[in-house]
Amino acid sequence: MAVFKGAGVAIVTPFKANGEVNYEKFAELIEFQIANGTDAIIVCGTTGESSTLTHEEHLDVIKYCAEKVAGRVPVVAGTGSNCTETAIYLSTEAEKYGVDGLLLVSPYYNKATQKGLYAHYKAVADSVKIPCILYNVPSRTGCNILPETVVKLCTEVENIVGVKEASGNISQIAKLMHLAQGKVDLYSGNDDQIVPIMSLGGIGVISVLSNVAPRQTHDICAKFFEGDIAGSVAEQLRAIPLCDALFCEVNPIPVKKALNLMGKEAGPMRMPLTEMEDANAAKLEKAMKDYGIL
Repeated sequence: MAVFKGAGVAIVTPFKANGEVNYEKFAELIEFQIANGTDAIIVCGTTGESSTLTHEEHLDVIKYCAEKVAGRVPVVAGTGSNCTETAIYLSTEAEKYGVDGLLLVSPYYNKATQKGLYAHYKAVADSVKIPCILYNVPSRTGCNILPETVVKLCTEVENIVGVKEASGNISQIAKLMHLAQGKVDLYSGNDDQIVPIMSLGGIGVISVLSNVAPRQTHDICAKFFEGDIAGSVAEQLRAIPLCDALFCEVNPIPVKKALNLMGKEAGPMRMPLTEMEDANAAKLEKAMKDYGIL
């Protein structure tokens, strides 16, 4: 059974002006998501700035999220690392907090071989009992998990159940689903490709867009699964200018700016990420107004 189906939000981690995690605002963001139909919350992923959280902060944010959500929707914790032992540590600790699954980014910087990726993922998954979702994002990691490797992992490791595909390579994803034979839960990792990936057998999205448009992102998926393909496509296409604006600078710079424009007080980024360029911020604000969320 899939960890979730539909639109899962890759939720931001709000910070105070002094750089500390702002748990009060994090609670408000969680409630905003649940009230607006989000199907799952993915905590401490790329959008949650996991790369600049200390291990203690990382685990505290996961624990807080799991407690605050309290089973109302599935919680998936980002616990990947380029160090296998670190990924095992974060994953085993997160499991203790009652999360419903783990999102494991491919090891970055090391540029592991496919054999190394298999060994890494198997070691992490074997350390826990909860479902694990692979995360393929070569643009950030410099490492591509090939379709054959994804299928081998989902076939041979019982609790590796699927993949978040953010390669942007539709041909690769089509090959993956051809090989998968129904054994891989596929999630879009790109908000501008939700419908294309669902058309290949995907079961949803792990979404940046959902931070600012949870109901609309949920509806893209829900309409598709209800058979209203035209309605789903219309929602997907309507969101394209906003998706473009949300990625005109590196994620999560624009989405945090967007939340701040909405009065959600997501706060600043941690360095080396910096505030958005004025021209891009104006583009984002216009896209939000055109979309109807400002």
